[in-house]
Amino acid sequence: MYKNKDMKSIELAGEKRMQKFSVLHGFIASERGATAIEYALIAGGISVVIVGTVIAIGVDVTGLFTTVQSAFN
Repeated sequence: MYKNKDMKSIELAGEKRMQKFSVLHGFIASERGATAIEYALIAGGISVVIVGTVIAIGVDVTGLFTTVQSAFN
């Protein structure tokens, strides 16, 4: 079928390249990646809100403990 070994290796390299392209095309066409990114962005936004709230409440709680401590002294 093949006249020499080089032609066979060239055809095998082409097949491997097509397989890689097929996998890449499937990944791009899939919506699962987009959904995962959307969930990651939502989770990131929620975490930013939680951190901001904890920082804001933390300052108020520190002031409350300082007031209670000075009342005992």
